[in-house]
Amino acid sequence: MAELFDEDLFEKGLERRRATLGAEYVDHSLAAADDFTRPFQEAMTAWCWGFGWGDDTIDAKTRSMMNLAMLGALGKMTEWETHCRGALNNRVSKEEIRAIIHVVGIYCGVPQALECFRAARKVLAERGM
Repeated sequence: MAELFDEDLFEKGLERRRATLGAEYVDHSLAAADDFTRPFQEAMTAWCWGFGWGDDTIDAKTRSMMNLAMLGALGKMTEWETHCRGALNNRVSKEEIRAIIHVVGIYCGVPQALECFRAARKVLAERGM
């Protein structure tokens, strides 16, 4: 059977993931993984963060903005909140977050935009913004 784990992609992904979401959040997620969830945490870190975020064609700020739009469209609000924090870490401004939510509202509906605003307000309040 082929080896599914790529150590280089994992290490690259771990660096990108920590830079965006914060080392404390990432290290807690990895430490909380058990035999059941660890393979997913490792694969997601390598694939999403090493392969996806590791491609320098699109900068981290733009990727964060794309993630907020996509997660908002999907209604994945727990992940949206996490990536809102990451977007702020990647220099996405409060005004840019508002503009992203406006686009979510246009294409996905007002109720979904309201959910994004609720999550954003929580994250912005945590940051004193």
